[in-house]
Amino acid sequence: MEALKEVWNSIIEFLTKVGELFTTNLFELGNSKITLGTILYFIISFIILTFVAKHFRNLLVNKILVKANMERGARNSIGLITRVMIMFVGSIFIIQSAGIDMSSLSLLAGALGVGIGFGLQNITDNFISGIIILFEKPIKVGDRIVVGDTEGDVINISVRATTILTNENVSIIVPNSEFISSRVINWSHNDRNIRFDIPVGVSYKEDPVAVKEVLMKVAQENEHVLKHPEPFVFFDEFADSSLNFTLAVWTSTHTDKPRRLKTELYFEIFNKFKEKGIEIPFPQRDVYIKSNVEPTPLQK
Repeated sequence: MEALKEVWNSIIEFLTKVGELFTTNLFELGNSKITLGTILYFIISFIILTFVAKHFRNLLVNKILVKANMERGARNSIGLITRVMIMFVGSIFIIQSAGIDMSSLSLLAGALGVGIGFGLQNITDNFISGIIILFEKPIKVGDRIVVGDTEGDVINISVRATTILTNENVSIIVPNSEFISSRVINWSHNDRNIRFDIPVGVSYKEDPVAVKEVLMKVAQENEHVLKHPEPFVFFDEFADSSLNFTLAVWTSTHTDKPRRLKTELYFEIFNKFKEKGIEIPFPQRDVYIKSNVEPTPLQK
């Protein structure tokens, strides 16, 4: 019995020392005392909070919002905002439940907020711009756009940046703030039907009606040119060396390949003009040299 009593007393002593270890004041934060138990409480609580916020975000995005037929980009934005709010509110609750006076953290939070505000200004700008893009939809996945010197198809929109795939199969990551603060050309904002203008010049000796018939036939025979709206030929001007026309064609398949469509049409126009004997002019200039200086006689 004495041995069992000594073991029991040793256990009690060990547990007492462990308790003292977790309750010993390590340092003070304002009017609040920070112990090892407080730190352990923070670690466990934030792990649980992160787990809950992550799983609630996945449930919201993949289960609840899917039933509302909402686009994935908008669902991800709502999910991210919800997760941030859960982490923010949960953090305040954990800090207060640990017995830490929030007023003691106000000065530190203010200084930290100013630093984060300057350091994360661009990230915040891109984040807010991404939310605007996902909800207002000035651009969407699949659109053909031009922003700055970049032209291509939108393949992904996130809350920070948008990915554009060029015709060279190069992915370009563009910060979302550029779509809000810069001029953006969206070739397919309403639909994929785009009109291309093909300039053509012929000699002055050619019949404009015959030229129009050839251009219309070329456009109508091309499988990538839409029948509705139908092609049209504009007689633009009497230029210095040529009669200038514009063949206007509509396409929905070559919105992202305008040069290819123009190449197909130009090849066929050249062949048709050659068959019909229609001349494609080139600039010509006559130079006249006049001199009032009498020639100097040759000396013998």
